[in-house]
Amino acid sequence: MTSGKKWVLLTSLLLPLACIATPAPDAVDANALIASLHRPAPARTPFAEARFMRVLDKPLIVSGELGWLGEDRLERRVDTPTKEVSTIADGEVTQQREGKKPRTFSLTRAPQLKVLLDSFVALLAGDPSRLSESFDVTLGRDADRWALTLTPRDARIAKQIARIQVYGTGTLARCMRMDEADGDMSIDLLGELATKMPAEPTREGLIAQCGGAM
Repeated sequence: MTSGKKWVLLTSLLLPLACIATPAPDAVDANALIASLHRPAPARTPFAEARFMRVLDKPLIVSGELGWLGEDRLERRVDTPTKEVSTIADGEVTQQREGKKPRTFSLTRAPQLKVLLDSFVALLAGDPSRLSESFDVTLGRDADRWALTLTPRDARIAKQIARIQVYGTGTLARCMRMDEADGDMSIDLLGELATKMPAEPTREGLIAQCGGAM
């Protein structure tokens, strides 16, 4: 075999490996964005959530503070309309409602909270590898605005949570939207945007407020 033919054969063998080993430009962009979202623990941010349910005429609205306490520990404090603190730590969820005894149960019984844990911790830790373990990740951009779409990889989770979208600008996440498989939806306004929750929010209005579809 001539040296020229050997080179062609070697190139044809190595090219598929190079294509597999090199991440797509979109994946590199998404990974870089996720890494830029890193915040040192403990990290806290105000939130206001509107939950749209098929069985209700109006959305349920709550507000308070989300906190990442480091590692796999999250705290969700609701201040209005009632006071409640939910903590995720060591694979368990503890809920403390005003005037009631604390309630503790396994995180495996709460797939929505498991999804929140995986997505929120991975984003605040700036850890794209952890995010990709639990989700298929795609990124949309429009100038400085961006939207990360997270689709659960686990088929059991996907039967309840269709997708999560995180909207932001620069290195700041502004909103988190969770679409459930049954058509229900929740949208959380984060940070300064949490003070701008409308008195009578609509799905379309909040999506536009977060940055719109990209």
